[in-house]
Amino acid sequence: MKATLAILVLVLLIAAPTALYLTSTGTTIAIDPSVKVIGDRTPVRVKLENPHGERSVVITVEQDGKSYPASAVTSPSRFIRIERHAPPLAVTVNTGRQSIPALHDGKARIVVSAVSNDLRAETATTTMDVDVLTAPPRVVADGAQHYINQGGSEMVVFTPSGSWTEAGVKVGDQTFRSFPLPGHPGQYFSLFAFSWQLPLDTPISVYASNPTGAVAKAGFWYKVFPKKFRASAIELEKMGKERIVDQIDTQHKIPGDYVQRFVYINSEMRKVNNKTLYDLRLQTEPKFLWTGAFLPMVDSTVESRFADDRTYTWQGKKVDQQTHLGFDLAKLAHSPVPAANDGKVIWAEDLGIYGNCIVIDHGFGLQTIYGHLSEFLVKKGDMVKKAQVIGRTGSTGLAGGDHLHFSMQVDGVQVNAVEWWDPHWVRDRILSKMDATLPEEDAAAVQAAKPSREAAAKKARKRKR
Repeated sequence: MKATLAILVLVLLIAAPTALYLTSTGTTIAIDPSVKVIGDRTPVRVKLENPHGERSVVITVEQDGKSYPASAVTSPSRFIRIERHAPPLAVTVNTGRQSIPALHDGKARIVVSAVSNDLRAETATTTMDVDVLTAPPRVVADGAQHYINQGGSEMVVFTPSGSWTEAGVKVGDQTFRSFPLPGHPGQYFSLFAFSWQLPLDTPISVYASNPTGAVAKAGFWYKVFPKKFRASAIELEKMGKERIVDQIDTQHKIPGDYVQRFVYINSEMRKVNNKTLYDLRLQTEPKFLWTGAFLPMVDSTVESRFADDRTYTWQGKKVDQQTHLGFDLAKLAHSPVPAANDGKVIWAEDLGIYGNCIVIDHGFGLQTIYGHLSEFLVKKGDMVKKAQVIGRTGSTGLAGGDHLHFSMQVDGVQVNAVEWWDPHWVRDRILSKMDATLPEEDAAAVQAAKPSREAAAKKARKRKR
């Protein structure tokens, strides 16, 4: 009996540690992947998961074969009474030159080692390569005078230096990207917009930054000119809302009567469609595809202009209010629509309120938009030339009748196209800053077309009286 009991005790003495050892687990380590660069003081977040917890966690930074301690966490050791459901451990450590003065600009590696808090005490190690950037970014803007129209466009040239990875223009909270200035190594430029609804005192600056959070800003000389935009009222009784709504909402998925469905399309769908247009800026080519002034579509009657404030009424009551960001140009039904300039087709399909829509990229974030078409004569990916017929006008989308909706956008922000129709503006505000000249044939063609455009505008005003 005593022998049996001794054997059982011996088995337990052997089995218990063995079970504890076999059930021990390693630690899963995840370093925040968003940290690509460390500077003077960069927080690095590490998440560790182990049901038994961690006995110790050591975080170091390695560079040039040397290891520099950044953080260490220890807990009381557990060998027998092992914790079974330890919560994940989150550790944040500030790395960089402030805590590790020996670091210098260049490649480095973050190393995280964790020892599991159980009998096996297994060590898990994870590493992540990073860049060390300690030199601050710097930026200097050009010395040119910048005259900017509310709702218009402008261009600035600047020189970033130091440790920077991103540079561009800030207009209030809006950021506009930059591109290398052709033929001028080290210099960059941004096409930017001053949105129609911004206050005139909205600050504008160039900036350069890096992933450590360091930002350098520089001002430049500019003057913003206010513009008065038109206001109009549209009676839904005269717009043919039933045809418009059923054409867009073919499956009757939008609840409510025709007025409610129209308002939803006019407001909520407009936001979604404009977000699609905004995102197309990411498909721009990093080069100029266009030459000279843009075609002003001079043979058409201008029915609506850029940033018209539209109030929609039903039975004398206001039901909606929206801003029309483009030009409505009417001629004859199914009139040919020319490309305003050379470029690449990046959209040629239905786009909600814009109906059959074409978007042409002209490079460096500059794009033209053609809406309400009845027919496509190009497809996505096609390269087109100025004046090439790309489609025909129609009444698809949120259109009360056959016309072309024409708009332009700079890095996703829709702007007044009138400036881009003017060869003098294009030369003075854009091309002169790039040591370029406006082709004489473009200037002559647009100047000759101006009287026709003015006559069309007069005709439209008479018709509205």
